[in-house]
Amino acid sequence: MTFGAPDTGDTAWLLACTAMVLLMTPGLAFFYGGMVRSKSVLNMMMMSLSAIAVVWLLWLVFGYSMVFGDNIIGGWIGNPLQFAGLQDLLGGTYSGDAISIPLVGAIPALVFAAFQAGFAMVTVALISGAVADRMRFVPWVVFAALWATLVYFPVAHWVFSIDGLTSTFGGWISNKLGAIDFAGGTAVEINAGMAGLVLALIVGNRAGWPRDPMRPHNLPAVMLGAGLLWFGWFGFNAGSALAADGVAAVALVNTLGAGAMSMAAWLVVEKMRDGKATSFGAASGVVAGLVAITPSCTSVTPIGAAAIGIAAGALCALAIGLKYRFGYDDSLDVVGVHLVGGIVGTLMIGLLASSHMPAGVDGLLYGGGFHQLWVQFVAVVVVMAYTGVVTALIALGIKAVMGVRADAQHEADGLDEHEHAESAYDFAVGHGGGKGPGLFGK
Repeated sequence: MTFGAPDTGDTAWLLACTAMVLLMTPGLAFFYGGMVRSKSVLNMMMMSLSAIAVVWLLWLVFGYSMVFGDNIIGGWIGNPLQFAGLQDLLGGTYSGDAISIPLVGAIPALVFAAFQAGFAMVTVALISGAVADRMRFVPWVVFAALWATLVYFPVAHWVFSIDGLTSTFGGWISNKLGAIDFAGGTAVEINAGMAGLVLALIVGNRAGWPRDPMRPHNLPAVMLGAGLLWFGWFGFNAGSALAADGVAAVALVNTLGAGAMSMAAWLVVEKMRDGKATSFGAASGVVAGLVAITPSCTSVTPIGAAAIGIAAGALCALAIGLKYRFGYDDSLDVVGVHLVGGIVGTLMIGLLASSHMPAGVDGLLYGGGFHQLWVQFVAVVVVMAYTGVVTALIALGIKAVMGVRADAQHEADGLDEHEHAESAYDFAVGHGGGKGPGLFGK
């Protein structure tokens, strides 16, 4: 971190990208909310939205510092006191002819902090889809706080903390191992997907699953959520360039291409397997492609991005069936889309990376040998192992202390009424005749 005058163009771009990334969590709430049954839609959306408040409090007090502070404990975590309260990101001269404020690159450090906070928020929120319809709200909030602290912040430090940019010495995956993860294939997607799998196993399957049909109750909301996520993902990926430059342009084009081709691939698989191409499949396919291109958006060509999108769309469409084969109730396919998609995108860097792209690395198919594929594989395995073990310890601890599962009757009735004393839809219709109450009770 340095002091100086920010670049106004880059700052404007990052301010816009920050707003786009923060929109992703409400977008995810619509995406997930439409997928569940109508009796638990508010609970599902609240699990996503609550991540904003939980993560921001932690981020403000010590989270940013744990991610972007200098290494401690052998480089496995950032110093939680270095930027505690974001105090060291303040100070300087903010106006006049001698502007000099804390910078990350050429943008104000405070903008960078807000931008990265959005990453943490949506990562935590993603996990909730694996336990839809059955996990109590208060244990979820406790889980979200502990998981962000013990899992997301350390893993994000390994991946996002770059030597000399935010701190003197950054995380080991990016700086020592040399794995490429531009915007969070490991730290966000694999991290959340693995946590979702572990949490779903510990909470247990929904009552009646897979015997009873549990169809999405509002497909337009799913489509809206997918659209908001895609919009936000341009800020997520292209904003990670931290500048309005050619790197951002490559990331943006590849994000568009991978999402589009993944949607097409998912629909082809769906048509061949089920005989119909569905709106639900289209929305899921878009997200699968966005997940896969997140780590690789600056290391592959647009053709490579299309190939990654096709692979992710097809493989994730097939992977969502694994839960029926192995008997784990991943309610909203966090494992099938985010874990599998994240693995596909991270590993395919080792195959399709081109040194002509900003990352400057050749993968196996471009003559680079097996080295990059190997380091990508190591990053995937380490993150999955760490996340799996620590998530299990957190979830089992909460289960022992306060329980995690909703009461059987509450689950049957719907969590909206019992957890929040609300209902998403009021189906009661007034009589409206004479002097009696009308439709709105007047």
